[in-house]
Amino acid sequence: MRRTKGPVLIVYKMAATLNKGTGLDKNNKYDRQLRLWGDHGQAALESSRVCLINASATGTEILKNLVLPGIGSFTIVDSCKVKGEDVGINFFLTVDSIGKSRAQVATELLSELNEDVAGDFLEEDVDDLLEKNPSFFSTFTTVIATQLPEKTLLHLGKVLWERNIPLIVCRCYGFIGYLRMVIKEHTIVESHPDNTHEDLRLDRPFKGLHEFCDSLDLNSMNKKDHSHTPWLVLLYKYLDIWKNMNGGKIPSTYKEKTALKELIKEGVRRNAEGVPDDEENFEEAIRSVNSSLHATAVPAEIQALFEDPCCLNLNTDSKNFWVMVRALKEFTENEGQGLLPLRGSIPDMTSDSERYIQLQTVYRDQAEIDATAVAGHVHALLHNIGREEPLNPDRTKKPGTLSDSEIRTFCRNAAFLTVLRCRSLEEEYTTETANLEELGQHILEEEEDANSDSDDTVLYILLRAADRFFTEYNRYPSYFDDTLDADIPKLKACLSKLLHDWGLTAGVKDDYVHEICRYGASELHTVAAFMGGVAAQEVIKVVTGQFVPINNTFIYNAQKQTSTTIIL
Repeated sequence: MRRTKGPVLIVYKMAATLNKGTGLDKNNKYDRQLRLWGDHGQAALESSRVCLINASATGTEILKNLVLPGIGSFTIVDSCKVKGEDVGINFFLTVDSIGKSRAQVATELLSELNEDVAGDFLEEDVDDLLEKNPSFFSTFTTVIATQLPEKTLLHLGKVLWERNIPLIVCRCYGFIGYLRMVIKEHTIVESHPDNTHEDLRLDRPFKGLHEFCDSLDLNSMNKKDHSHTPWLVLLYKYLDIWKNMNGGKIPSTYKEKTALKELIKEGVRRNAEGVPDDEENFEEAIRSVNSSLHATAVPAEIQALFEDPCCLNLNTDSKNFWVMVRALKEFTENEGQGLLPLRGSIPDMTSDSERYIQLQTVYRDQAEIDATAVAGHVHALLHNIGREEPLNPDRTKKPGTLSDSEIRTFCRNAAFLTVLRCRSLEEEYTTETANLEELGQHILEEEEDANSDSDDTVLYILLRAADRFFTEYNRYPSYFDDTLDADIPKLKACLSKLLHDWGLTAGVKDDYVHEICRYGASELHTVAAFMGGVAAQEVIKVVTGQFVPINNTFIYNAQKQTSTTIIL
């Protein structure tokens, strides 16, 4: 379906007019996304420099989803001229632009979406650029490559890998969407896990919690105060009774937790007729037994980071992340007494404002004490590796490379730290280092179950076979309509050679091969739009250092609307 110049420009000029005419400040303009990744995440986004290779439908859809939230700048590298087929699938190209530079036209229209974003283009072949000026890519925060042939992609991947620049590869081939993250090491402090236990420390209460809870006497309270005592305090007190009755241990089995719930239920006051009062806080305490009474410990994933060579062997070039992980390890082994810093937050609960705020302050104060201790380790480590002088006793001197707010954020998220290490494209494409075991298993499972739906992993193998076809014939299978019948056996031969080189004996159904040939390497806008959203999301994760990116290959099957993630 083709788009004429009128509707396209009306839509995008309207977006630009809204940005210019309303006079909204950035806090209002980016309000919704600020709630996701905060001011510091937005600042990282606005300082990012993104390079897009090829202004294909997929590429421009990715950039659209990065320009709107406000990346700092983008540069499009593309030597192609706009063709009629481009206009039919790319909403950022118009009929009038046929014959013009595809990079220039796409840059102009994309720039209209957000006046805060600077757009630029380079009309040059990427192969020539890699040969003559590979350092060109060193200026970018992230590089996005779309619709590149295998040889060019491997060359680009090697250049960026050596310079430690993240590469996001995205490709649409008919009804197949493909995404590959190529990052040597990506560290995440704010991973934003979906489901987590509150860090309440009821099994190992700290001094401030002890003192606050022990200062409240349930028996002497009037009716209002009794029914508005925070459930966390109730759980602390009845857990204390339970421990005195059971040799100091906390309930761990279903039977024991049920018994604790009955003990709490007995604490509900009754009227003269023996009818229990309506005390919602006691109901909350009973409901919270299962979720709140869990053993406080250092997660296995964090223990693994403590033993990581990057943590154990700090040097001047160590990332701030690893310096803080080492400080966290030292805190855990010393002041923390085997525990991570307290998170410092408590959930909402039925309570009067005064006692809720007091309880909240108890947790925040302890979290601040822990964060200050971790900061002390951080500054000492930075001094030891020659990156900072120790702080003065009055703490008036600010750290040279790490602010106190960064350390506090790190401490709040200490239980959810994540490190993503992808394999290079060279490792993936070299037979000796390729992850063939997983690929072979997927093919075998699909072959043995004739009635099963196709495994999306097989689509990756077919894309690799299409790339081999391109290497041999300098075009993709059935790129020209009149070659469909002739290209099917050729693609099957390329697929067989590929599987043979991998040492895999299982085969792929002919139906898949025929389907790849029918695609003719076409780029469908609906698939490009979907993959544009997926890829942009991953770029934002990398740039902001928040949320956990895909590890490391994502395959989308648009026919069945299914997807899979595999490590290659």
